[in-house]
Amino acid sequence: MFKSIVAGAIAATALAGTALAADLPRRSAAAAPAPVYKTFNWTGAYAGLNGGYEFGKMTKSAATTVGNINGYSFGGTAGYNQQMDNFVVGVEGDLARTNVDGTTSTNSAKITSLGTLRARAGFAADRALVYGTAGYAGGNTKVTSAAGSASKWENGYAVGAGIEYAFTNNISAKTEYLYTHLTDKNYNLATTTAGSNTSAIRSGVNYKF
Repeated sequence: MFKSIVAGAIAATALAGTALAADLPRRSAAAAPAPVYKTFNWTGAYAGLNGGYEFGKMTKSAATTVGNINGYSFGGTAGYNQQMDNFVVGVEGDLARTNVDGTTSTNSAKITSLGTLRARAGFAADRALVYGTAGYAGGNTKVTSAAGSASKWENGYAVGAGIEYAFTNNISAKTEYLYTHLTDKNYNLATTTAGSNTSAIRSGVNYKF
């Protein structure tokens, strides 16, 4: 009899302990730390490709004999950026093969290549960069008239603005406007003196090293 009472008491105590343990709050796993977001930095060297559409007008006597010119360009780009807080400064150079020309019945002019070396300065909002640019421009122009044809390298300047966005830490894409003035030169074709003023709307893709 006594043994039965003791056994019953032990069983009741065990059941009560099990129920109490079931009511206790369970320890959950520690939450994973939130990922740390790192702001993109534009500092570094880059290279890429660019292409676009150019239009404008010849100057001096070629403005009358040829007039308007237009066409396409495609080339390469290289540069370096340095970011300081939200401000980005740098230098960029490009060289493009162009097919920007105009033709009348007896005269024609064509810009066959165009290169620039420019400073860039802008404001970065993380992966987006808005910038202005200005510097040297030079291009090869071929002029043809009834007196023959001649090609010369013309020097000038370029100014413009654009926006660039970094899709990854290495790949970015840009769209920009660039105004280019090439100074007048005498082509020794009767009285043909030619220069040009052109506007370019172009896009490009860059790889940041």
